[in-house]
Amino acid sequence: MANHKSAIKQHRQDLKRREQNRFHRARLRTALKKCRHAIAEGDTETAKGLLGPTLVMLDRSSKVGALHDNAVARTKSRLTKAVNALSA
Repeated sequence: MANHKSAIKQHRQDLKRREQNRFHRARLRTALKKCRHAIAEGDTETAKGLLGPTLVMLDRSSKVGALHDNAVARTKSRLTKAVNALSA
């Protein structure tokens, strides 16, 4: 356990950040699963409907630092490409 005042504060901040990151990643994983499931089923309308909110969640996760920017960009690109291929 931390002994210095600054280390104790840093530990508190780390715990808060970890909880926030877990929250964002968990919500995002669920949204991605739903979107990918709709793509796998071939349900174009549902996939298109889920794409927008999922992309917003990805951007938000990147903004708060829960995910790396490049990982978010890669995921957005692949997801959009899959939905577009489904409708074509």
